[in-house]
Amino acid sequence: MSGIVEIDIHGMNRFQAQSCIDASLRRAGGAIYRIRVIHGFHSGTVLRNMIRQRYATHSKVLRIEMGINPGETDLVLREFS
Repeated sequence: MSGIVEIDIHGMNRFQAQSCIDASLRRAGGAIYRIRVIHGFHSGTVLRNMIRQRYATHSKVLRIEMGINPGETDLVLREFS
């Protein structure tokens, strides 16, 4: 296991995407330190903006990182050790 979980929310609406991300956060155990959310960017920024706003203050999320790929956002749950 790599410690990174990837979830792809392409084609989901805002409610479906939130439900999927929330479920992944609930399931994230001690071995998981990062959730990589693949939201895309060619079809708009609604999902990206929702992720970066809603989960910036989530109790399980240490910080949010934007990667080189503009279609991905990482939710960092803890530092890799």
